[in-house]
Amino acid sequence: MLKILIVDDSALMRKFMAEIFRFEGDFEVSIARNGIEALAMAHSVAPDVITLDVNMPEMDGITCLSRIMVECPKPVVMVSSLTSQGAEVTLQALSLGAVDFIAKPDGTVSLHIDQIRAALVAKVRGAAKARVRRSLNLVERVRHEARVASAGAATATRPQPAGRTAPAAADGPVRGAVLIGVSTGGPGAIETILPRLAGDFAWPILIAQHMPESFTGVFARRINGLSSIEVTEVAKPMALRAGVAYVGRGDADLLVGMRGGELTAIPVPASSKHNWHPSVERLVCSAMEHVEPQRLLGVMLTGMGDDGAHAMADLKARGGRTIAESEETAVVWGMPGELVKRGGASLVLPLQRIADQMGRWTN
Repeated sequence: MLKILIVDDSALMRKFMAEIFRFEGDFEVSIARNGIEALAMAHSVAPDVITLDVNMPEMDGITCLSRIMVECPKPVVMVSSLTSQGAEVTLQALSLGAVDFIAKPDGTVSLHIDQIRAALVAKVRGAAKARVRRSLNLVERVRHEARVASAGAATATRPQPAGRTAPAAADGPVRGAVLIGVSTGGPGAIETILPRLAGDFAWPILIAQHMPESFTGVFARRINGLSSIEVTEVAKPMALRAGVAYVGRGDADLLVGMRGGELTAIPVPASSKHNWHPSVERLVCSAMEHVEPQRLLGVMLTGMGDDGAHAMADLKARGGRTIAESEETAVVWGMPGELVKRGGASLVLPLQRIADQMGRWTN
């Protein structure tokens, strides 16, 4: 039996979520009404997974998550609204160590709870197998987030790091491209890699992060505020420039194409032939149509499933280079593990070493 702790201040939401997991037959369900109760039960019940509401009285979800991750780390799935503010707080939670998130259903809960039933169960089962990220100075990161919150500073309006410089080859031809595929646990992984890159990073970076549309713009702005390189969401065709990271818009796909003789990041409707979006598989395949494989670097980070494993293995077979995040740091070693199983990884590296390797292979 998997022990799940459901934390929500809404009695109706608690009722329906508890029914969902009891119906599965292999969950032992406990319930908490707020963060104070949740923190106590995280110690006493020792759940395998916690679902945690963001907005609660007495102790909000972020404060509760911070305490849990320091005192008794557990896999946590955040339950959030699909608003801009909800996205901001959810990304903060993922940065602090939450494994995944699920959007609350729109409208009346009793009428729309089935919209999230399958995804909720899948995410909780996946979280039960996930590695809780204990590294990367978690205590210091929790204290930093607390300082930011107490100062009333919104993440999206953080000043850019000092020293951001225009890439030396920004106006010249693009010499190559980095293609990053990532899913569950991805925001924390990207937040570790991109801020470590120099502002004059030599190639553009295209990122397919499985995420809803309402989250990717907020995600790009958050990482932009933490990094020396520019980070932007691809909401329209954008010519690729060195030292810029392009985040694919959620619930759509991101392709590499040619526009006006320039390599271009192009958002397109999500393909029904692919299960996850933005699709890593489509991104890598499109890049190989326009760029020589020797000038492409594929990076496969944490995530469930196998999206992009076939395409990145093909990229390596054609002479390109690839990096798979190692099992020791991946929240879920699904996508990078599949790449390794297919013999498609040039290197397997812990998360903290990937940025340096990217720099060496693109200069």
